[in-house]
Amino acid sequence: MKKFSLIITAGGTSSRYGGENKLLEKLKDKTVIEETISKFVDFEEINEIIISANSSIIEILEKMFNNPKIKIIEGGNTRQKSVYNALQHVNNEYVLIHDGARPLIKKDTIAYVLEAVADKGAVSVMTKTTDTIKEVDADGRIIRTIDRSKLYNTQTPQGFKTEIIKTAHEKLKDGNFTDDCSMLEYLNIPVYIVNGSYTNIKITIKSDLDFAKLYI
Repeated sequence: MKKFSLIITAGGTSSRYGGENKLLEKLKDKTVIEETISKFVDFEEINEIIISANSSIIEILEKMFNNPKIKIIEGGNTRQKSVYNALQHVNNEYVLIHDGARPLIKKDTIAYVLEAVADKGAVSVMTKTTDTIKEVDADGRIIRTIDRSKLYNTQTPQGFKTEIIKTAHEKLKDGNFTDDCSMLEYLNIPVYIVNGSYTNIKITIKSDLDFAKLYI
């Protein structure tokens, strides 16, 4: 059986959420971060979970999680740096990277990612764009309608052969990429899609939390 590490990004300050750290908000009987981890922790293939956390919540997370496969480290001041820090602790041939604020990820989607990354080397969960997309100039004038037939919305988890994503992070460590697949795209390394779910939202603002509570 192939073994996987999992990186959970939890280094943000929740500035757009307002005030409280969104990862510590409650979804029924669990916090957001607990709900997220619960979707992955029972997979036998995943034997190492690294939470790359904001320093302000590390002590809280250490009390929250009492599991030998979970390690909590300090993240960086950007998502890219948080993932880079976590990659230094990865010990397996494959690694998944998932937003701590995506607690609605489905277990069957995770299973598809585990299978696909072992075959393809680099994959991302994505959903087909359903909205009509417009390009707009600086003055707010619509320039054109973009053909949506090839457009997808990016989600997580994203999965990689560890060597591939580590090399990308080393080469581009002075950049500010907002997701890991875009680093491979920049380096012309192929990334493949795994179809996701439209409910796999990232909690960014309070109305997202309200939706997640309804879904849970």
